Formats: sequence, C-alpha cells, structure tokens
Amino acid sequence: MGDDATLRRLLADIARGEAHRLADLYDLTSPKLYGLILRIQRDRGLAEDVLQDVYMRIWQAAGAYRPEAGPPLPWICTIARNRAIDSVRRTVERQGPERDDGEDWVARLIDPHDGEAEFMDRSALLACLGRLDPVHRDCVVLAYCEGRSREELAQHFEKPVNTIKTWLHRSLAGLKTCLEAAS
Repeated sequence: MGDDATLRRLLADIARGEAHRLADLYDLTSPKLYGLILRIQRDRGLAEDVLQDVYMRIWQAAGAYRPEAGPPLPWICTIARNRAIDSVRRTVERQGPERDDGEDWVARLIDPHDGEAEFMDRSALLACLGRLDPVHRDCVVLAYCEGRSREELAQHFEKPVNTIKTWLHRSLAGLKTCLEAAS
C-alpha cells in the first residue's frame, strides 16, 4: 500500500488525465479495495465488477479529492464502500427485499484488523447494537450496511418516513453514547 504522499501524487496525476497513473494506483490499492468490496458484496464476480467501477469513478472524480480534507486512502475506500453498497442494493432489489440467509451484515463492513480505514471495534459495536430495540437495530443495519434509503425503510417497515427518520436519529444517538462509554 502506498503512503499518503504517493497516493496524493497519483490522484493529482490522474486528475490531470494521466491514464497510466490509474494503473499505478490500481497496483497499490486494489488488494485492499477488493477485500473491502468483498466483505460487502459477497459474490466474487460482482465484487470484481464493482472494483472496476471504483477505478472508473476514481478516474472521473480524482479532481474532486482535496488533500486538506484528509488522507487519500479513506477517500478511496469511501468510493469503494459506496459502490459495493450500491451493488448490494441492486442485488436486493432484483431478489426482493427479504433476505433470510442469517448473514451478519455488520461483519460485512467491520474488520477489526483494518486500522487504516479506522473501523470501530466490532465487539463494542455489536454490544451496542444489541442494546437497541430489535426493530430499530434492523432499521439501522438495513440503512447503513445495505444502503437502504429512508423511503425504502418506510416501505419495508410499513411506517411513515418521519418515523424512520426518528428511529434512525434516536438509534444513532444511542449507539454514539454507548460507543463513547465503551472507549
């Protein structure tokens, strides 16, 4: 994995249209990004498609990266995470909203060994999620792990959008308080 200065230089070169630098960025970051994507989008073929889409997005958005906003790797990881969540959302829309495969959706986004992306401690998050009302917890997980919109959640839970907003707001406030106490 390249250091911040190398990644910043590569993004600046890509923003200037230097296509060969995208290959250099790919060589440095693709293993990490593929792992991140694969935790969210479990299908290897779809994960590979998402990875290619991520680099197309980086090619298009490299000029939007601002070094003063923070290191480049979290910016790149955010693009990958968002693209992977979008891919899962499209898969869920094709297969229907109900997934009953018993999968731990939180585990798809959290890797306690991934210090660079600064993921929260998995056990603390799971403990705090466990303190939420089960319906509210499911709402939070669907919103933040599957990328469901408030409108989709309102339809899923058969509640008004404002109720979903309230559930999410209160649940996130509760999670924040719980996580702060755990740290």
